[in-house]
Amino acid sequence: MKVIVASTDVPFVGGGGTTAIVDWLGLELIRAGHDVDTLRFPFVSETTAMLDQALALRLFHVHDTADRVICIRPPSYLLQHPRKVLWFIHHHRPIYDLWHTEFRDVPDTPWGWRHARALVRADEVAFAEARAVFANSHVVADRLRRFNNVSAEVVYPPIHEPERFRCDGYGDYVMYVARAAEHKRQTLAVQAMRLTRTPVKLRLVGQADTELYGLELQAMIDRHDLGDRVTFTNTWTSEAAKIDGLAGCLAALYIPLDEDSYGYSSLEAHHARKAVITATDSGGTSELIVNGENGLIVPPEPRALAEAMDRLYEDRALAQRLGEAGPAAIKRLGITWDRVLERLLA
Repeated sequence: MKVIVASTDVPFVGGGGTTAIVDWLGLELIRAGHDVDTLRFPFVSETTAMLDQALALRLFHVHDTADRVICIRPPSYLLQHPRKVLWFIHHHRPIYDLWHTEFRDVPDTPWGWRHARALVRADEVAFAEARAVFANSHVVADRLRRFNNVSAEVVYPPIHEPERFRCDGYGDYVMYVARAAEHKRQTLAVQAMRLTRTPVKLRLVGQADTELYGLELQAMIDRHDLGDRVTFTNTWTSEAAKIDGLAGCLAALYIPLDEDSYGYSSLEAHHARKAVITATDSGGTSELIVNGENGLIVPPEPRALAEAMDRLYEDRALAQRLGEAGPAAIKRLGITWDRVLERLLA
């Protein structure tokens, strides 16, 4: 089968879960014997800039070039094709669930509403055209149902070549792998480290979205004299370095605010047989993590996070038991590339 995988990319911003999904889906389709071409459209994710970009995508001609088009990141799904399917990763959230928050990027005025409504209408056109709509989590499927009256089947994204991950034991540090951003709440993790009772350490791994946030995060670490226990690696991290870090850590931390899915870092931690500490308001993480079974789910408060890290530091047997339950959780949810290809190509 000739398959086009289509997505959008912000120029010069590498890494990220969506980029990985696009890369890995293409590799897995090729491995399965399909002829694959990946289309990446440069894109600026700002509401006022999106209408022109949406129109441009609409005008690209791919109608008769492939047997199947799989669209990933918005608004790539505006491409027209008679056998188009959507593996829907997230909405343009500032005009959906984040409209009444500080993350809205246009004013709540008639002018702002017109921009938002035009983009919502464009989404609705794309959804109606699609042969099928799949979501990467129940969180995203619920948003599709709530905002767009669209029913989506959940197809969880797996890791490419999970055998790369390994466990070298349960060390003295908790590892948080994610781009440094306000909604990923690395600052909350630093606040928790001020309240720990044990010598547990924290490694924050991931480049900052903005220079300001990176400076603020490092300043917080320095201001509270945590430099000997908290490290912040504010760069893009290689796969090899990430795998090595997860292999030796005590557990993984992933505490975003209302995340779209369980997050690849949670899945990577489980393939390394490490427990995941997450928060009760972190969204899709609770689809993978069961409290006390393969990780700990705690309130998004510094003291609760500190107690979770201390608990695993003092009880390495618990850390190991929770970590070793990770692969079973992945199996329970059917997170495999065989299932992904079966559904997207059906």
